Amino acid sequence: MFFASDNTGPVHPKILEAIVNASDGYAMPYGADDLNTQVTAQIRALFDAPDAAVYLVATGTAANVLSLATLTQPFETIFCTPEAHIHEDECNGPEFFTGGAKLTLVPSVNAKMTPDSLRASIAGEETRGVHGPARGPVSITNVTERGTVYSVAELSALTKVAKDFGLATHLDGARFANAVVAQNCTPAEMTWKAGIDVVSFGGTKNGCMGVEAVIFFDPKHAREFELRRKRGAHLFSKHRFLSAQMLAYLKDGLWLDLARQANGANARLARGLKQLPDATYQFEPEANISFAGWSRAGHQRLHDAGASYYVWNDDLIGVDPDEILTARMVADWSMSDENVDQFLDLIRA
Repeated sequence: MFFASDNTGPVHPKILEAIVNASDGYAMPYGADDLNTQVTAQIRALFDAPDAAVYLVATGTAANVLSLATLTQPFETIFCTPEAHIHEDECNGPEFFTGGAKLTLVPSVNAKMTPDSLRASIAGEETRGVHGPARGPVSITNVTERGTVYSVAELSALTKVAKDFGLATHLDGARFANAVVAQNCTPAEMTWKAGIDVVSFGGTKNGCMGVEAVIFFDPKHAREFELRRKRGAHLFSKHRFLSAQMLAYLKDGLWLDLARQANGANARLARGLKQLPDATYQFEPEANISFAGWSRAGHQRLHDAGASYYVWNDDLIGVDPDEILTARMVADWSMSDENVDQFLDLIRA
């Protein structure tokens, strides 16, 4: 009953096997390995982007901050929602790696910015001459940190606003696979065909040990990213072990299968919770994340049984057993139906 996060789950056996196999013999370092050549070709084919510049890093934060640093001058501002991972969970990494660029928070609805809110936020900057920040790229998270998902049409509407101002768009795709499965679209449709300039294509939260792909659809950014990755200490020496993970992740559509399992587990959880008379939902669960509330007594039973998840903006300290406390729950690829049902049974007890 481990719903704390999808980055706490096990590594898929096929990916572990690929890492072991990659350890046989010798390979050139720093991305010059044959496996990386294969990864680059496969990602270009997957995204229908034959000229894309493709790079691997080990963490989602590295993928985001290095991508944004490549697109952003230090005197510019990056537009994102208040819930964005780059704002809430990356310890000022974007500001550090960009050399001091700031973040402008775009008002959101269900953790998603709208074309109107984005346009107003962009228009509100670059209005004070040299005294204020210049406009920089737009960063969109899909799946959002609240479990909602942008449709392809919504992404296209946002990138159109960005392009009206001549701005680039970055997609934080730590849960990109979950979003693609939820929208039943292709990787190309969710990225460059919708106007996205660079995507962080996540693997760590979806069954990998630790690998993320950064994909620039315009290769003009390649050289700068390579330099920033090295300077930022994110160029792996034994790079083949990143390549091996990504190859296994992509093989036979494993990345989609794992996302379907995670989304399906969360859908099962949501169906069960919505049948409870006192349960509440803050956001409609569209992928593999749920924000739901139920009684303190139910939380206590789960806690006593060893369930792991986050009680959102509260804790279990209190006296009223009927008070509704909200939980954040994230399902990963390994979550079984039995675990979901056990979790629900303890709330109902």
